[in-house]
Amino acid sequence: MASAAEQLAANFNFGTLAKATELKKRIWFTLGALIVYRLGTYLPLPGIDASVLSELFEQQAGGILGMFDTFAGGAVSRMSIFALNIMPYISASIIMQLMTAISPSLEQLKKEGESGRKKINQYTRYLTVLLAAVQAYGIAVGLEGASGSQGPAVQDPGLFFRASTVITLVGGTMFLMWLGEQITQRGVGNGISLIIFSGIVAGLPGALAGTLELGRTGALSTAFILILLVMSVAVIAFIVFVERAQRRIIVQYPKRQVGNKMFGGESSHLPMKLNTPGVIPPIFASSLLLMPLTIANFSGGSGPAWLQDVTAMLGRGQPLYLAVYVGLIVFFAFFYTAVVFNPEETADNLKKYGGFVPGIRPGKNTAEYLDYVLTRLTAIGALYLAAVCMLPELLISQYAVPFYFGGTSLLICVTVTMDTVAQIQSHLLAHQYEGLVKKSKLRGRRR
Repeated sequence: MASAAEQLAANFNFGTLAKATELKKRIWFTLGALIVYRLGTYLPLPGIDASVLSELFEQQAGGILGMFDTFAGGAVSRMSIFALNIMPYISASIIMQLMTAISPSLEQLKKEGESGRKKINQYTRYLTVLLAAVQAYGIAVGLEGASGSQGPAVQDPGLFFRASTVITLVGGTMFLMWLGEQITQRGVGNGISLIIFSGIVAGLPGALAGTLELGRTGALSTAFILILLVMSVAVIAFIVFVERAQRRIIVQYPKRQVGNKMFGGESSHLPMKLNTPGVIPPIFASSLLLMPLTIANFSGGSGPAWLQDVTAMLGRGQPLYLAVYVGLIVFFAFFYTAVVFNPEETADNLKKYGGFVPGIRPGKNTAEYLDYVLTRLTAIGALYLAAVCMLPELLISQYAVPFYFGGTSLLICVTVTMDTVAQIQSHLLAHQYEGLVKKSKLRGRRR
């Protein structure tokens, strides 16, 4: 039997959307905020020669900078005020979640409810400012030491340039963090995810046009382009299938007699997603891979030899880069799953309300069974994430695909789209229920 949301989606039409005034306001606010973000990606940092910067970025476009430029919607290649994008906030969230799992005081703060969550969010914002300042200073030093065939990238290097660059980039990151929170509260969908999503989608038309142009000039064969398009559709379908896949554990509730009536005895299920952490592990892994590059920029290209060697080995398609990337994805898949799902707490809640898994004793045995199932599911989900994220690396390094297809960018696009559509459906469903309640009240008054 289809759920209420599925029935609503089947009967969806533009007339239903036109009547949902609150939802339309949220959608317009979200679109307006994303337009503001896109305009900001075209505002360059002061004191930089744009032509020299474009020449330098073309030399590094195949490396890790190209991937982050995809996330930032071209803000890195243009070195705009949003060049850092929202990555420092994501890195701060990683550190705070690690500290919450390690520090007893932060763990206790997390259990305090809404007040504790607000304090942790405040600490995350402070850490975001610190990380953004460090990365911005590294970018400023790196730009001062960069030069192309037309001269240096920075017109007037010095303390004033470094200070203005740090203030501008940190301010841009904090504005994006605030904008994402506003989208989440007053718009539709998760604001942080939508900001990254809009940056990725903004580059798709140019990438598609570039691919077709290569096909027209003969650099890529028509058969290869057709295979790439078919593979794109197949990968998207596979991602949607895995993201919706779940293991349903049957939970039985005992019957109990109250007076002359019997209550309970029904069975339910505990859904456990195949990919519990979603797109979080690839984003966390990508943000951490940016740190060595930031450290290397502090030296302005004249640091120790071992640092230059490590930076080179962490380039796109290098074995160390692939190994570290896969290792971080698997680690964060297990770590984030352990953070969001606690088998012991779930087993205690089932025992408290009289629920039990058929054939498994309540309490400790149920917790061990849930942990066993969750571990297997997480292992499959981690392999799925690693395989999808390795796809663009193989396409770029082995087959010279001229754009970043698959991996983290495709995962973000698919999962953010699914989440946003689900929220729109929930708003429409709530609007439909409100209309039914108003009609029932009017009928009651007439009677």
